[in-house]
Amino acid sequence: MPCIDVTIPPLTANRPLLLVAAGALINEAGKILLAQRPEGKAMAGLWEFPGGKVGKDETPEAALVRELREELGVETSTGCLWPLTFASYAYPDFHLLMPVFSCRVWQGTPAPKEGQKLAWVQKNELKNYEMPAADMALVQTLWELL
Repeated sequence: MPCIDVTIPPLTANRPLLLVAAGALINEAGKILLAQRPEGKAMAGLWEFPGGKVGKDETPEAALVRELREELGVETSTGCLWPLTFASYAYPDFHLLMPVFSCRVWQGTPAPKEGQKLAWVQKNELKNYEMPAADMALVQTLWELL
């Protein structure tokens, strides 16, 4: 199969690299948790895998543990995260690099802490949710891995 020639714009001060960690929380029934971006945030209304920006001096795993606590009120540890895949996506204003981890072990019940809606979804239903382009690019990979 031939490769697709894709031109990716270079990183600049006006188009920086943004490192974000995301998690595919998977419950006992094998469903994956999605969060809908709330009004007032960029890409509001779109569904995504929970997570967020990696802070200065923070690893992607530590950032995801922190984000899951802040966004969903659940506690987990870096040892409960399993690397799955990553997305590298050129948005107009930034280039997103997003490692994605699966997580099957946490304490607490995920609850929306930042105004977002939550949905537990079977992997074959992921394609039915409107997502940011970088998340959508992961759906086929997750389908094959999970």
